Amino acid sequence: MSLKIIPFESKYATDFKNLNIVWLEQYFYVEEKDKVLLSDCENSIIGNGGHIFMAEYGGAIVGCFSLLPYKNKHFELGKMAVDSNYQGLRIGQQLLSFAIDFAKSNHWNAITLYSSTKLPTALHIYRKFGFKDVVLEKNLPYARSDIKMELYLR
Repeated sequence: MSLKIIPFESKYATDFKNLNIVWLEQYFYVEEKDKVLLSDCENSIIGNGGHIFMAEYGGAIVGCFSLLPYKNKHFELGKMAVDSNYQGLRIGQQLLSFAIDFAKSNHWNAITLYSSTKLPTALHIYRKFGFKDVVLEKNLPYARSDIKMELYLR
């Protein structure tokens, strides 16, 4: 079976929300900002100039991620999740690679992400793809974020 990464359509809104909620509840908890983004992702993400992509494997939606405008030609990678039944198949790495290629094809300057040191496997993958740790600002929208990383594309 091969993985297909496809653009978001309205019919995937529930999948996007559920994939993220399951992941959040497994490692953390659903925060207020999560509720805003996930309750109406078409308006809160796509309606604000962002993008959502879904991962389809064997006819099932098994993963997702979003890209939100951060600064001029600079986007934030977020809401990346892979169904636990499909972890270990490198789906997360394929999603990350796709996100980077998408950013390059759009001539973006950089991608930023916020993560947690409680997720060493994810941090290892981000670093493998060239993301570097940068200074974490105060007053973040997520309590779980204790690390900020950026990938400069230019």
